[in-house]
Amino acid sequence: MISYLKKTLDNGLKVIVHCDNTTPLVTINMLYQVGARDERENRTGFAHLFEHLMFGGTRRFPDYDLEVDAMGGENNAFTNNDYTNYYLTVPGQFLEQALLLEADRMRGDWDMEGDSWKVLDVQKRVVTEEYHQRYLNQPYGDVWMLLRPLCYQVHPYRWCTIGADIRHVQDATLQDVRTFFDRYYRPSNAILAIAGNVEEENAFTLAERLFGGIRRPAFEGRPARPREPEQTQARRLEVERHVPNNALYKAWVMCDRWSADYYVYDMISDVLSNGHSSRLYRRLVQEESLFTEINAYITGEMDPGLFVVSGKLQDGVSVQEAEHAIAEEIEKLQRQPIEALELEKVANKFENTFVYSQYKTADRAHNLCYFEMIGAPELVNNEPECYRRVTAADLQRVANRLTPERSSTLIIRKKAQ
Repeated sequence: MISYLKKTLDNGLKVIVHCDNTTPLVTINMLYQVGARDERENRTGFAHLFEHLMFGGTRRFPDYDLEVDAMGGENNAFTNNDYTNYYLTVPGQFLEQALLLEADRMRGDWDMEGDSWKVLDVQKRVVTEEYHQRYLNQPYGDVWMLLRPLCYQVHPYRWCTIGADIRHVQDATLQDVRTFFDRYYRPSNAILAIAGNVEEENAFTLAERLFGGIRRPAFEGRPARPREPEQTQARRLEVERHVPNNALYKAWVMCDRWSADYYVYDMISDVLSNGHSSRLYRRLVQEESLFTEINAYITGEMDPGLFVVSGKLQDGVSVQEAEHAIAEEIEKLQRQPIEALELEKVANKFENTFVYSQYKTADRAHNLCYFEMIGAPELVNNEPECYRRVTAADLQRVANRLTPERSSTLIIRKKAQ
């Protein structure tokens, strides 16, 4: 059980404190509620670019990493479609200094005429290089750049966090960056979790003193996100790439994060592919040798995300045969209720994974921010109950939404040498 206290500062910053005196460490997790879905169509990739820029330094602390190293700490960050997350773990005696470092980043006191220009140019080159290395120059690297716009026609989930067009990042000006910062990197759009070797009241006092005075000028809200229309006709895309095996990706737009069916889709994915005893792996990999690997998963976004089945085909297996085998397994879920023992096994796996995800203070700090963001902080302790409530009838009902006309299929074929 994770105990925690919450407080909202006058400037809107939400602060959550979790005390764990069994560790000498403390983690500061700062979650900003901005991701790729908040970008404009002609200004994509900015949330991810900004993750890089936040490590560029300010007037007071020109070298962020040097400050962290001096405390014997570690830090990292990530960006996804819905939010940007930063964390910093240090020995408990450096709590105040670590919070000061994060507060300084939130203030955004950059040298607009000097080094900030250099930092922006450097990070634009870094992101461009990442784009080439991760998305263009490795096998299957551009899967999501192909699959997302196939599945989404109007919603901003149709582009990856790297952006719809890398030129949007390359053309970014310092004013573009400042505008993005002022809109989204404001206390009222952030959640701060402090977890580990702390005393609650001291942590709140430090947060109030260091963050309470940060204000942002009034700004227009985030752009409205269009609702993705219901898909009524199957979509298909086939491409050739320099890959070792043909690959198949089938995706369906599912429900949003707040729907009770979110947990049903997640359990269906595990029934199909979690572990060597799962249905797809047992039949299509072990018994029939149609795939070298196969997976089913959900993307887990806030707005309606994707339910995906993907696999690499064995040499000599036709795409048609592979698709038919997947369709048969989904049809079994649609026709036959899952047995109680299999349902219990899957629910147990979720609970085990959940418990393991709370092991480190850094994990707890992130989870506290995440569940606060979705408006259900109590799930940091009881989310496994949501999976326990899923019934065999729920699985069968939701499986019946995985129909051919609602699917999007991406085929990546091995290019002839």
